[in-house]
Amino acid sequence: MYVADSRASTPTASVEGTARRPRAGRYRTTIAPTVLALGTVSLITDVSSEMVTAVLPLYLVTGLGLSPLGFGLLDGVYNGFSALVRLAGGHLADRGGGRHKWVAGLGYGISAACKPLLLLAHTLTPIGLILAADRTGKGLRTAPRDALISLSATPETRGRAFGVHRAMDTAGALLGPLVAFLILRATVDGYDAVFTVSFCVAVLGVVVLVLFVPGGSTGRPAPPQSLTAPEPPPQRPTLRAALALLAHRDLRRITLCALLLGLATVSDSFVYLLLQHRLGVPDRWFALLPLGTAAAFLLLALPLGRLADRLGRRRVFVAGHGALLLAYALLLTSWHGPALPYAVLLLHGGFYAATDGVLMAAASENVPERLRSSGLAVVQTGQALARFACSLGFGAAWTLWGDRTALLSATVALAACAAFSAVSLRPARAVKEGLTT
Repeated sequence: MYVADSRASTPTASVEGTARRPRAGRYRTTIAPTVLALGTVSLITDVSSEMVTAVLPLYLVTGLGLSPLGFGLLDGVYNGFSALVRLAGGHLADRGGGRHKWVAGLGYGISAACKPLLLLAHTLTPIGLILAADRTGKGLRTAPRDALISLSATPETRGRAFGVHRAMDTAGALLGPLVAFLILRATVDGYDAVFTVSFCVAVLGVVVLVLFVPGGSTGRPAPPQSLTAPEPPPQRPTLRAALALLAHRDLRRITLCALLLGLATVSDSFVYLLLQHRLGVPDRWFALLPLGTAAAFLLLALPLGRLADRLGRRRVFVAGHGALLLAYALLLTSWHGPALPYAVLLLHGGFYAATDGVLMAAASENVPERLRSSGLAVVQTGQALARFACSLGFGAAWTLWGDRTALLSATVALAACAAFSAVSLRPARAVKEGLTT
């Protein structure tokens, strides 16, 4: 695959759609204001959402007495229901031409409105409905937000732009569990206080989005498209046109690998519950476990994003799942040393740093600008549906066979999927001098 350099007359990109490392000064390296504004919104919103996520497993399993299967069902809803609306969110943003901000804002608003409803729900059905609505909001906002980031960066710096955004996003994920922990320690009705403060913070995030994120064009000239990427359709963007992008071989392979790997990716909440079971972590300290993942994600998101721009985004994406595989292996060993949680959470955060934004940067190279939001939504939808299925399957396996057998099955499946993806996403041999492999 050739990608024309923005300053040179000769194509000089790799088969992965990423250019060789340019010399200093050959392209603008500053981060676009749109990326920084969206990063601020994500930081604030993640403080809100991670406050809830940090206490939710303990609240449901210990407070409400749900079985691992029941929790797996709710966790699948929480992490996978957004797949049903991601395509709709991407489609609405693309059809409007400049609606990315407003579709994303609608999603942020829906999620914020769900937080106080958790105060009223105490059984499985209403909690499931509230979590489904919250994930609907997330599904609406994710693709338009990532499209804005992609369109605000040059092709050579997309990994870095997504790395900056994910680092800011993860700063919120780092603060959220800490705030929840402090609230639980300081109040009598701790869970209710967490849900109330979470709502207030979420509203602040919506206000920042409305005031500071540009509502129209990013102001950046359209980047050159890959000569092998599909041409934008002459008609208005449609869902059919977005799904037709899968006819493009590179995008189809990326989407397939994201789906397969998602089928073997155990949700964060189960990882933390496994750590608690292995080490006997007291309930009052449980909310701090996500801090380890968030801290590693924060420290590694930008360096791994830049590394992906240089060495290849697909390679870094697959390597990130290798880090997750090591984390699973550590949980399966008989080691109970004090360093175990630090090692597992470091690998867990490294997995997210190497895959979350990197996947979107890699997929962006094969999606035309007119379909950027809905095209990215296609990839996200496959991954989210797969993780939804994994949550259900892992919860059922834990209930039937125990946590160790369930994790062993997930580890074997992840190893097989990672091996397949490493071969499937391997770049073709360079066909002319100057191309990277």
